[in-house]
Parts: sequence; C-alpha cells; structure tokens
Amino acid sequence: MTEETSINRPVWDAETQFPELCEQLREGFRTITDPEIGLNIIQLGLIRNVKVEPESAIIRVILTTPFCPYGPSLLETTRQKAEEILGRQSFIDLDVGVWDFSMMEEGAVPDWGLY
Repeated sequence: MTEETSINRPVWDAETQFPELCEQLREGFRTITDPEIGLNIIQLGLIRNVKVEPESAIIRVILTTPFCPYGPSLLETTRQKAEEILGRQSFIDLDVGVWDFSMMEEGAVPDWGLY
C-alpha cells in the first residue's frame, strides 16, 4: 500500500499491474456483506491491500473489531471470492491494525445510519 486515493480507499499493490483484475475484485468483494453492519467489505474499507503473484494472491484484510463473530466467515468468503475471480490460489493476510470510520468508502457512513 503506497498511497491513499481521494475516496478513502487504499491503493492496492496489484492496481498498477492488474487494474482490470482489481476492478473485478472490487465488484466481487462488494457481494460480501458484514451481516451485523449490513455494509459490504469494500464500503467498510476492510480490504487494505491486494498483491497478485503469477501463481497466487495475498489479500490483506482488517476486521472492524478483533472479536468480530463473523470474522472467520468473512475471511474465508473473501479468500474464496478472490480465488474465483483471479483463478489462482489466494491467501488472507489478517492485518491486526485498528479499524475506524475513516477507512470507510466515501458516502458509506450515511448508509449506516450513524450520523
């Protein structure tokens, strides 16, 4: 992750080499919703980085809380979706950083009904 874009999302390492795959990943990841919050993992900003190698991919993910009861399911669903889209073995790199509202996609907070 090298810089942030103007829409509150990190720039993935894979974006320079595989922009078309990254767009497909974003759309695919939008189908994965946190059942407690009701927003998808892109809106929440949970995908912090994507690295695509010739035979594999590494998806760096953060959870909204370290004890998220749906965390294991979200991580596995994310891994499976990445493999489906990329056609290569994918691994999850769970980032232990702290999630906050600033990581959310621009415009997602009003959808959540908090503000």
